[in-house]
Amino acid sequence: MIAPVMLTAPEFSDYELIDCGFGEKLERYGQYLIVRPEGQALFQPSLETEAWQSADAVFAGVGEDDDKGRWRFQNKLKTAALEDAWPIRFRDVRFHARFTAFRHMGFFAEQAAHWDWISDQIRLAGRPIKVLNLFGYTGVASLVAAAAGASVTHVDASKKAIGWARENQTLSGLGDAPIRWICDDAAKFVAREARRDNAYDAIIMDPPKYGRGPKGEVWHYFDDLPEFMHLTRSILSRTPLFFLLSSYAIRASYLASHELARDVFAGLGGKIESGELLINQTKSDRSISTSLYTRWHNGKVQNG
Repeated sequence: MIAPVMLTAPEFSDYELIDCGFGEKLERYGQYLIVRPEGQALFQPSLETEAWQSADAVFAGVGEDDDKGRWRFQNKLKTAALEDAWPIRFRDVRFHARFTAFRHMGFFAEQAAHWDWISDQIRLAGRPIKVLNLFGYTGVASLVAAAAGASVTHVDASKKAIGWARENQTLSGLGDAPIRWICDDAAKFVAREARRDNAYDAIIMDPPKYGRGPKGEVWHYFDDLPEFMHLTRSILSRTPLFFLLSSYAIRASYLASHELARDVFAGLGGKIESGELLINQTKSDRSISTSLYTRWHNGKVQNG
C-alpha cells in the first residue's frame, strides 16, 4: 500500500483560511474577506455567524459548477466590479487577485506547498533548468520558477489567462525573466515539441477535469491524461529534474495518478510522491483538503 504524502501550504501574509463549514469557506485575500463554496467542508464552522457576516464578498454557487453562481458584494466592496484587482505577495513573487465570473480568485493558495518545492528544486539543481508549465493559468508557478533562475515556457488555452499572467510578471518585477507565454492547446503543443526534439528538465501541469483549447479542442481528464502523460515523458531532457501534476475537481484517488506515474516514469529512478494538498485553518485545529497531486523528482534535491 502506498501511503499518501499530505502537503500543507505554508502560511503567507496575504492569504488566510479563516474558517470552513457547511459547504463554504471564509478566506482572507489581502485586505478582503471572502466566502466561497467548498464541497469538502462537511463539518460545522468553528466561528460564530457574525464572523462570516463580516465578509466583503460572497460567491453563491450551485453544485460543483464554477459557472453557475454569482458574486454578492458588501461592506467595502458594494460598488466593486468583477475586474477589480489587488496585489498578493508570496515570497519574491507578486500577482493579482481578482473577482472572476467563476468562484476562483486567480490563484490557488494550497499550491504554495508546491511553489516552495519548485523553487528549492531549481535553486539547488546547480545547473540551468528549462521548465514547461502546462495549463498554466495566471502564471504564479511560472513566476516562482523564473524567480528561482529557470527559463520557463508557459502554455495555456486562454488568451485572458495569458494576459493576466503577463500582468503578474510585470507586477513581480520579472519583466526581463526568460519566460515564453504561449496561448495553445497543451496536447498539441507537447506533440509539436516532441516532433521538434525539444526537451525540458521539469514539467508542471494542472489539467482541468474538462476543458477546451483555443480552437475547440476537447480535453477529458480520465480519457486523455494517460496518453498525455506518456507524451510529456518523451519531452523530458536526458537529465530530468522533476514532474508535477495537480488534479482538481475530479472524483478519484491519489493512487490513480500515482500508479499512472509509475508507468510513465519507469526506468528513470528517482522518487514518486502522491497525496493531497491541505490548508490549515487559522482559527481552529482543522485542515481542509483541496486537491490531489503526484510528483516525480530525480532524488538529488531533498529540500521541500
